[in-house]
Amino acid sequence: MRLDLLEPFALRHHGLITREAALGVGISERTWYRAVGSGAAELLHPGVARLWGSAPSLPQRALAAVLAAGRGAMASHRTAAALWGIERPDDDPLEVLLSSRSRCVSVDDVVVHRPRDLVDLRPVLRDRVPTSNPMRTLLDLGAVDADAVYPAAVAVLAAGLVSPMALKSALMRHARKGRHGVSAFRDALDRLDTDGLPTDSELETVMRDLLTVSRLPPAIFHARVAGYEVDFLVAGSCVVLECDGWTSHGLDRDQFEYDRLRGADLVAAGYAVVHFTWRQVIDTPGLVVGRIRRAIARWAPHLLVEAGSGQDP
Repeated sequence: MRLDLLEPFALRHHGLITREAALGVGISERTWYRAVGSGAAELLHPGVARLWGSAPSLPQRALAAVLAAGRGAMASHRTAAALWGIERPDDDPLEVLLSSRSRCVSVDDVVVHRPRDLVDLRPVLRDRVPTSNPMRTLLDLGAVDADAVYPAAVAVLAAGLVSPMALKSALMRHARKGRHGVSAFRDALDRLDTDGLPTDSELETVMRDLLTVSRLPPAIFHARVAGYEVDFLVAGSCVVLECDGWTSHGLDRDQFEYDRLRGADLVAAGYAVVHFTWRQVIDTPGLVVGRIRRAIARWAPHLLVEAGSGQDP
């Protein structure tokens, strides 16, 4: 069995081979089935197999689903979100989107979406997988997991994949009655518009009160650390607390580079940096307190004993 003829294809496709590609290089259909039956290739979907020895991965699984769905298909919804670097649960289903509603495709263990909204259906290669673009991904994500749209929007903004204007333009292009996901997407943009940074006096007061009520050690506001000014330094420790507004998440390239250099220098100097947003402080203070407490317990546990800190209030 001359499966070596398929190695160039497999190298470009995460170790995957297809029956169509095999026929294209002169491998007969009988030989294809013999290779699958002998274990030289593991059948993932009809006509799509993984070469023995190739490492399983999300891009490989996603690409296998796309190949099985046929021409014009792309990774979408929760699968596309994961490919764009958005944190997703491990048990998410594989999802693909067809480029036309006229096709009807069924793939075992894959959710196949047939679009009513035909805007932004040109796939983008993400890790060599045809994938819906970030704006379309956020809208489609809103149709299946509305609560995930806001953190996903923050993530793609932070990574510099999109701009705020691009997100607002996408909302205008897709907004129409009955379009699932638009409400969640609009709510996320509304939150982004208000999720900036508070004034220094407000931040200092709220954080001081939060630490006091939670019986955590006090923190020094605008402390100078490793040559940088930080929001807070937990007194007597190496724990730095930073309150981020979404507009500071790397939308400006120079600021993005500076923030990464600053963070690397703080870590290299031995500091542990805890990031949170102002909205998290207001909406979920218990989660912020828990994150701070875990950092102190890891790097300066004696301070919790001295402060008499118990469980989160």
